[in-house]
Amino acid sequence: MPGALVVERLAKRYPGPPEITALAGVDLEVRPGEIFGLLGPNGAGKTTTVGVCTTRVRATSGRVLVEGLDVRAEPAAVKRRIGVVTQQNTLDRACTLRENLYFHCRFFGFSATEARARADELLQRLRLTDRAGALPLTLSGGLAQRVQIARAVAHRPHILFLDEPTAGLDPQSRLALWELVAELRRDGLTVLLTTHYMEEADRLSDRVAIIDHGRVLVTGTPAELKRTVGAGTVVQVRLTRTDPALLAALRGLPGVGEVEEAPGGLRVLAQGREGLISSLVETAIPYGLQDVAITEPTLETVFIKLTGRDLRE
Repeated sequence: MPGALVVERLAKRYPGPPEITALAGVDLEVRPGEIFGLLGPNGAGKTTTVGVCTTRVRATSGRVLVEGLDVRAEPAAVKRRIGVVTQQNTLDRACTLRENLYFHCRFFGFSATEARARADELLQRLRLTDRAGALPLTLSGGLAQRVQIARAVAHRPHILFLDEPTAGLDPQSRLALWELVAELRRDGLTVLLTTHYMEEADRLSDRVAIIDHGRVLVTGTPAELKRTVGAGTVVQVRLTRTDPALLAALRGLPGVGEVEEAPGGLRVLAQGREGLISSLVETAIPYGLQDVAITEPTLETVFIKLTGRDLRE
């Protein structure tokens, strides 16, 4: 089955001095009906990739196909097939919620009757019928983002682009948005989601690509990527000081695969937990042991293994 979205050798450079390379040869393929997560730190190239895919940014080289249409050669046809939610709130502040949805549908060729029906359908689906006459500035951040998603899908696109959709939202609003995105996918929509939240990408995405410095480092399902770490347990060890002798001693403990320096201490990758923690604590106490935290591998663990730095940097 051909990809709903195909990105080939995508590059974007901004002239200087100094010249800035935002994308350095990105290759991606998003399958129809899947949620695809583009994960990386701020400045990695996620937003630029979405900008090119949605016709808002012109690439220096490479190409993007949306359902076989070249975004550079046929931008109008591409826009009819995509919905876009950017990081900023772009709802028309002078229009009510119903009007935001209504005029969006009219812009995409709906008749007045069709546009009113579609706007009312979406307001009912979001349980916002009683707020239909409200202005966007009266909404919380979470509700405003839900309305932006409703507007983005109002013209019934095939692919939805969500660029950092939960940035700045509280945990409750974030969970509500996750449920909405999963619901849209069940309706058959293809979703490309950019985020720097590992849990978000892990929970929502069928497949994930990790991007950094304008390059895709790895692509696969969250489970596949986490298996590449080669560890079933990750132990974060906080210490007042570290020493090469401590690293060597920890690497010699049964089941330990790798020991890496981390902010405030060390990160230990191990196959299992049985007998590990007591031995680790005993070994680390002379070095000012402050805390031990045990987790399973995450997508951030994969990123650290690939780049040697935290995803949040």
